[in-house]
Amino acid sequence: MMGALQEQIAKRRTFAIISHPDAGKTTLTEKLLLYGGAIHLAGSVKARKSNKHAVSDWMEIEKQRGISVTSSVLQFDYDGYRVNILDTPGHQDFSEDTYRTLIAADSAVMLIDAAKGVEPQTKKLFWVCHRRHLPIFTFINKLDRFGRNPFDLMEEVENVLGIKVYPIDWPIGIDGHYKGVYNRMTKKVTLFEADNSHGAKQLKTTVGTLDDAVIKNLLEAEDYENLVNDVELLNGAGEEFDLQEVLAGNLTPMFFGSAMTNFGVQEFLERFLKLSPAPQPRQLQNGELIQPDNPAFSAFVFKIQANMNPAHRDRISFMRICSGVFEKGMQVYHYESGKPIKLAQPQQFLAQERTIVETAYPGDIIGVFDTGTLGIGDSLSDQSLKVKFEDFPVFPPEIFARVQPKDSLKRKQFEKGILQLSQEGAIQVFQQKDVGIESFIVGVVGNLQLEVLEYRLQNEYSAQLLMTPLPYTVARWVYAASKEQIEAMKGLDNGMLVYDKQDRPVILVNNEWALNWILERNSGLSFLTVPSNKAKV
Repeated sequence: MMGALQEQIAKRRTFAIISHPDAGKTTLTEKLLLYGGAIHLAGSVKARKSNKHAVSDWMEIEKQRGISVTSSVLQFDYDGYRVNILDTPGHQDFSEDTYRTLIAADSAVMLIDAAKGVEPQTKKLFWVCHRRHLPIFTFINKLDRFGRNPFDLMEEVENVLGIKVYPIDWPIGIDGHYKGVYNRMTKKVTLFEADNSHGAKQLKTTVGTLDDAVIKNLLEAEDYENLVNDVELLNGAGEEFDLQEVLAGNLTPMFFGSAMTNFGVQEFLERFLKLSPAPQPRQLQNGELIQPDNPAFSAFVFKIQANMNPAHRDRISFMRICSGVFEKGMQVYHYESGKPIKLAQPQQFLAQERTIVETAYPGDIIGVFDTGTLGIGDSLSDQSLKVKFEDFPVFPPEIFARVQPKDSLKRKQFEKGILQLSQEGAIQVFQQKDVGIESFIVGVVGNLQLEVLEYRLQNEYSAQLLMTPLPYTVARWVYAASKEQIEAMKGLDNGMLVYDKQDRPVILVNNEWALNWILERNSGLSFLTVPSNKAKV
């Protein structure tokens, strides 16, 4: 008989949605919530006639620009499953946030625009998932518009991404005028009734087999014949379905639909929940795995968000539970400080709506109120475990700017904002020695992050800033046997020596050539692309 903990683990599904910008990721998230009963009327981010915004986009700048710049965490129940969706930013300037989120997921849904196929950001995110051996499920979106042939899209995914494809739902009809989907596993046809709600409500359906007279009558002869031929071709020449290959990340089940009109969304959700994995073991820093059914509690922090409620200026640390049972008010061991801490005001989220959590299980994502103790990548566990999870990837920034407060009377608000946004992982902050604390050097992966920094400092901390772009594009952490060696570094005319928030030396230069030039003139120095504690001397 399955124990209570194993039972809770088996019903959980925690996944991230990845895509290129504008593939419809936020819309799909919203429609999954619609079918999960978590919301009753869907409204598009970019709806012109309505003031509604996607439920997962809570930050004001996201509502104005119609983009997601932070990862949202959403939860709902469906058909006996507890579903945790990690909705990630599609914009490439926020890929670091997405990479961290993927570490908290057990599988990924890859969303592809039917007209555009595999796009650059999709490729990048796919490889992050692939390297982590995450099971990947593909949803070909925007079937309500002109798009490419389903066979061509299959072939492109296989050739460009190097993963085998097994279409589970196959579209019925012709380009832009699809009538329904055929499920190759259940051998059932689902036809959708056209409605005028533009995706605000669930679609009505007619379900039957290929032989049913009702189905034949509802389809035109040409559509029916094409479907029969397509199914025959797929069964004869396509890949065999192998769940083990799916779970190993070598075979992607493919679905077709339209998040905008709800076409195929419920069919995808139901099949995905049956095929995707329950919470998986998590790797520790020492290489060992911690199993989800280990009765001792463990979790790691993968995201920090300040000011989710502007009225209260709160700071929420999001954590993925990896083992055991979380209980409200419990005291846990914080590996980084070596001290016990109490997890206060635990919450789960549906966008801005929060519910207080009494208990949570492996796979669940919870947010806890935090005054600044926790950092991204921190490990929490029962006193009996005291475990440290594997390190998160850190990306060297490529765009730099000097920032300082426009009004020196607002210096405290400015510094608080910079500190909190760096703790979120939205920016990396550096300082020059002997320059004073009036200004900081900020490093980011993309320009949009600088826009968000300026916007949030003004709107959340009432601090306007002066921003001066710097000509550097390369950052490397510096290691030497002594502090004096670093301070006496030659060749810094075309670079800048700064220190990160852990006081580790970092060199900023224009290009790789300048880096090598400095390296040649300073024996005993080495440059690291990722920070290491040995870089502090």
